[in-house]
Amino acid sequence: MTHPELVPVWEKANLSMEEAAAYFGIGINKLRDITNDEQCPFVLWNGSKRMIKRKLFEKYLEESYSI
Repeated sequence: MTHPELVPVWEKANLSMEEAAAYFGIGINKLRDITNDEQCPFVLWNGSKRMIKRKLFEKYLEESYSI
């Protein structure tokens, strides 16, 4: 059985806010600001927990001039 904490971040489909902040080098507050929109395409809500869809967020950052 694979433990979730043993899966490398770059292989996960969805990241916690803390994982995404560390992986992308973005502050947690900035990440929260970016993902506050209810229509945000790279947020997956798991109850009240906000997850980041890694590939969609990578695409968003690649296409952004600034954040």
